[in-house]
Amino acid sequence: MRHRRRGVDEADGGPHNRRVSAPKPSSPPQASYRSIYRTRLFEDRVVIVTGGGSGIGRCTAHELASLGAAVALIGRTREKLDAVCAEIGEAGGKASAHPCDIREEETVKRTVGEILGAHGKIDGLVNNAGGQFPAPLAKISAKGWDTVVRNNLTGGFLMARECYTQWMEEHAAGCAIVNIIADMWLGMPGMGHSGAARAGMLNFTETAAIEWAPVRVNAVAPGWIASSGMDHYGPEMRARIRGLHQHVPLGRLGTESEVSAAIVYLLSPAAAFVSGACLRVDGAVPNARRSSPLAGRGANEPFNAFLLAQQPKVLDEDG
Repeated sequence: MRHRRRGVDEADGGPHNRRVSAPKPSSPPQASYRSIYRTRLFEDRVVIVTGGGSGIGRCTAHELASLGAAVALIGRTREKLDAVCAEIGEAGGKASAHPCDIREEETVKRTVGEILGAHGKIDGLVNNAGGQFPAPLAKISAKGWDTVVRNNLTGGFLMARECYTQWMEEHAAGCAIVNIIADMWLGMPGMGHSGAARAGMLNFTETAAIEWAPVRVNAVAPGWIASSGMDHYGPEMRARIRGLHQHVPLGRLGTESEVSAAIVYLLSPAAAFVSGACLRVDGAVPNARRSSPLAGRGANEPFNAFLLAQQPKVLDEDG
């Protein structure tokens, strides 16, 4: 069903969304982001960010809001979404919280409709939500496999389809979707369920870029990023996570800001002729060969623009 634009007042009283706008402080708001992009680049634009309650999603929401966008945050935990909305409001931005399990089709349909009711349009979607657990293929149950695939593939498809059919199909000019996948080239040993889902999301991106044009559909593939998600793994993964930088040609882990900058570029007018592409943010890990020693080469300087970013505890020396 195609969604017709509704007034903001119609959805303000709904039970499933809460709008948090910029406060009117007596003193200037505290900035949360130092983006490299032009001020007000996304003024009067509305962008959905799934998985917006933490990590890369939270960072991206802050950058988009700092550039003038009204961001609609989607996640399963109301408290996390409200906390990010409050941060964005304190920094002078606009955000709304929309709890939603992206794996549930009817819930996604309803939530996208509520966002249209609250904001009047959808200019962009950042399909960031996802998750996985470490396990060798032989130990993954059908239920575990299905859970990860629904998180990392089915949910992203449902969000993109509803944004397209409810709004973007009839208002395509300037609309863009960015799907967040992962460094799954040459396989993902220990996380084969996620690798399969992410590879599927890349193919979905390439297909949607054809079927849904002129809506632009692209992907960003983060490598090993120092984000809060690293703290969700068990003790058996801690040593491995701390040693990941040794396998990166650039000599370090990536930052949330570096992923967000790639996402913002693909949403921006500068990428008006970019569609069906995948931008890797991985320090050239897929290009490394075992015959090319990396130790001792050093690291380049990271880009950190998110003033509220926190290093994962697992990377702390005493963590």
